[in-house]
Amino acid sequence: MLDHPAPARLHSACVFAFVFAAIFDSTGYAAADPPGTVVIQQGLSAPAGRGRRQALNLDPVAEKIIAMTWNTPKEGDLAPREGRWTKVEAGKDGVFPGDKLRGRYLVATVDASEPRIMILEASGHSLVRVNLEPHTGDIYGTGYVKVPVRLRKGANELLFSPGRSALRAKLVPPRSEAMIETADLTAPDLVTGVPVEGEAALVVINATERWRDDLELVVSNGGAEVRTAVPRLAPVSSRKVGFRLGGKAPANEGDYPITVRLQARTSSLQQPLDEARIALRVCKIDQTRKCTFRSRIDGSVQYYGLVPALPERPGSPARPPGLVLTLHGAGVEGIGQAHAYGARPGLAIVAATNRRPFGFDWEDWGRLDAVEVLELAHARLGVDPRRVYLTGHSMGGHGTWHLGVTYPDRFAAIGPSAGWVSMFSYAGLSRPEPKEAIDRLLASATAPSDTLALVRNLAPLGVYVLHGDADDNVPVAQARRMRQALGEFHPDFAYHEQPGAGHWWGNPCVDWPPLFDFFQSRAIPDARDVSRVDLVTASPGVSNRMRWAEIEAAESPSKLCAIHLERDPKMPAFSGTTENVARLALNVTAALGTIDPARKLTVKLDGQTITDIVLPPADGSGAHKIVLSRTAGRWGIDHAGDSRIRKTPERMGPFKAAFRDRFLLVVATHGNEQDNAWSLARARIDAETFWYRGNGSVDVVDDATFVAHRSDPELRDRGVILYGDRNTNAAWPVLLGESPVQVEHGKVTIGTRVFAGDDLACLFVRPRLDGQGHVGVISGTGKRGLRLTEQLPYFMSGVGYPDCVVVKAVPADQAAKAFLAAGYFGLDWSVDQGEFAYRD
Repeated sequence: MLDHPAPARLHSACVFAFVFAAIFDSTGYAAADPPGTVVIQQGLSAPAGRGRRQALNLDPVAEKIIAMTWNTPKEGDLAPREGRWTKVEAGKDGVFPGDKLRGRYLVATVDASEPRIMILEASGHSLVRVNLEPHTGDIYGTGYVKVPVRLRKGANELLFSPGRSALRAKLVPPRSEAMIETADLTAPDLVTGVPVEGEAALVVINATERWRDDLELVVSNGGAEVRTAVPRLAPVSSRKVGFRLGGKAPANEGDYPITVRLQARTSSLQQPLDEARIALRVCKIDQTRKCTFRSRIDGSVQYYGLVPALPERPGSPARPPGLVLTLHGAGVEGIGQAHAYGARPGLAIVAATNRRPFGFDWEDWGRLDAVEVLELAHARLGVDPRRVYLTGHSMGGHGTWHLGVTYPDRFAAIGPSAGWVSMFSYAGLSRPEPKEAIDRLLASATAPSDTLALVRNLAPLGVYVLHGDADDNVPVAQARRMRQALGEFHPDFAYHEQPGAGHWWGNPCVDWPPLFDFFQSRAIPDARDVSRVDLVTASPGVSNRMRWAEIEAAESPSKLCAIHLERDPKMPAFSGTTENVARLALNVTAALGTIDPARKLTVKLDGQTITDIVLPPADGSGAHKIVLSRTAGRWGIDHAGDSRIRKTPERMGPFKAAFRDRFLLVVATHGNEQDNAWSLARARIDAETFWYRGNGSVDVVDDATFVAHRSDPELRDRGVILYGDRNTNAAWPVLLGESPVQVEHGKVTIGTRVFAGDDLACLFVRPRLDGQGHVGVISGTGKRGLRLTEQLPYFMSGVGYPDCVVVKAVPADQAAKAFLAAGYFGLDWSVDQGEFAYRD
């Protein structure tokens, strides 16, 4: 049974903003909507300003919400930014035209006769606050965002932040206490003659005020049933949930219908709470199709598009197929990208998804998705590891540049088409000259986005640049800038401008024969054939490997680091120079092959010679690696200490690195009612945002459950995001008792420095000492500080934070001075050995 009141009568408010039902039928309800539906038809609008990619997004409305001085406006009231709140109406179809709301807030109110939960179905907005509780928006107008929201008795305010398109919104009564939605389905294509297996995912909604850990999804197709337990759901939440498929092999192409039921496992009647029928596509094994997998980032079900390789041409040598990883443009589905290619002999084509059509611009989690798909394709398709290529169009062209300069050892050649260079050159990321040390540290967190700073990593790769000279979306100047940069050093690049061609000139702008001919004539060399290695990286935690050398740590994490090394197999010896490198690994096996264990090695670095180095034992992969570290300017053999308190490429920060390793969100339950409510609401909006932006599926658990079960296999060695402070979240003493950063009501402590006030927000990352992974912290020193965290857009690509920041609530026009502390912990995760800057 429902644990909230039966459907209460909702009616439009006639005060503040005006909300009316849509076009009614004879019953008084909208003809296409269930009884009790309320369609937002009128509201009040005011300017919001232009959103930007920046570490703190403040405007006058957000400023008032943080300061707790916000009141629902009346028509004619002065707007916080400029002008007045003015009445705006939707059309008869319930749609507010985009030209009326572009860059503007919309506020509407709905009266409810009783408290209850409704499903908000809205699109065209970037965020909505329901009675100031934030929920994800649908900025790209997909139409599949349906989130449960709480309505209280009386007037309820809906404050919509501006999006990119027309806005529509309605509140719909839940049809059950728990529901499934199929509009955002992730599913594989099935293959004729192959038994049904794999996984799919759909959205499950918990429309109750209680935690639910008693639900399951049951899949049937007329035969055996396959059951999947639904992960624990937070109150009033929605989540993408993966489920297993099973059944007999389909015999023919077409649709394969399945039924998905949502039911309570504890119910003796086994009556479904909700049910849906889904048709999966069935194709032949040689056709382009979708393949699903479980992501190690968050445990969600993702997919990639596959264009299977055709058999090699007669007379060609027998060999595994090569692999092309292709990256789509903004607004394009991965499978749509795959369908733009024809099948090719001896060459499989795989299209990653960036986790969504817009996703993360192929940076951050978009970049991780591409690497995950690349590694899966290697394992599943058995491809030739030396014939691996990278290409993409538009945003995917940028992704090609970005992944190419970040992972130069993974590809033999790259081919961006209509690609923009970087966030700085095209996507609106500003790069002002830092005036203070703290500004420089903040800016350094976006350094992995700087394509031109890393462009020389492309020297060993073939590069083919393709662009239409009449492109009115991504100007051809972007390609010409890269041609200029490559021309300064690159020995093997080709450049083609298609005369008269715009941004998309049909499938040939990706399936371009000269590009594929260029690819087929290049291969990744064997590491033993590479006598010289050069690599520049903005962070060893993002990119650290080139052939037989690995940068394990930087001396200053806010600066680029580089290696320029050579190897001499006769000595055997390594020599070269480094820049800003604190720890370096040399893979002797990869560089020199099998050598006599009794032979001593010599390494000459930065003018210093280390002799008589004994070949170390092989690691788990069978490789012998020499690890050297630099202390006080002197190189020596590294003697690894406690890896729990040592920065490594796998666990180095910065803050956003905590959102991986199947991360989970741990909410506080040991504060007062308001603290606990904020914590759950903050985790909920983060989970919703990662679902919307990254097709994510994130576990949300309370602190008591986490503490009791943290050593269980299900929770051990996972990334943790902790909400609250040392007194409100019971997981804090367990995970952060030894942290040099502590947050409590009224103050933040970093080492010996104390920041006082109830209006401070704090983000930081630490190693998880009870296992692997990071601990990310989202905290504040009071109500204002907690609300301020909502203005830190850490899921936005191009926005970065170092290991730790402290932010103060300031007026919107003073946002540049809001950051009071920023920095990176040392290689031992200490403040004293780290790099911090403060603003008084």
